Amino acid sequence: MSYGFGLALLGAALAVGLSGVGSAIGIGYAGQASIGAMTEDPENFGRYLILTALPGTQGIYGFVAAFMLIMKINLLGGTPVSLTTNQGFSFLVAGLPIAIAGFASAIHQGKVCTAGVGLTIKRPADSMKAMVLAVFVEFYAVLGLLISIFLISGIKV
Repeated sequence: MSYGFGLALLGAALAVGLSGVGSAIGIGYAGQASIGAMTEDPENFGRYLILTALPGTQGIYGFVAAFMLIMKINLLGGTPVSLTTNQGFSFLVAGLPIAIAGFASAIHQGKVCTAGVGLTIKRPADSMKAMVLAVFVEFYAVLGLLISIFLISGIKV
């Protein structure tokens, strides 16, 4: 395998790795708040579950981008393509938008969801407002995913 191929794999690894770490941190924040909230308000478990799960979507987005990259270089389909260093570097760069946007937005979405858990304790009827606000943060991970998809799709192999 070539140096270019290694760079492409690094792009896939960063896409899934950083967005996954961000999701784990964001879920950790919201999960801790949800567990504490259930000691006072256990009947709203479903609302807490949604708020806890929301930061996990960025990890899924990173997985999608990494999977697309892996398929593009034919890693799972038999003989991987031969990549130049420039092509490999292009794949590395293509994985960065979702890696960076996914990492940052998952953490901050976790913080918004944590505040949403606090809102749900005091005013359960307003929990959807917290979810809507959390989706605003996620929008930037979606943009990162779209740019990664466009970049991956545009690289000629």
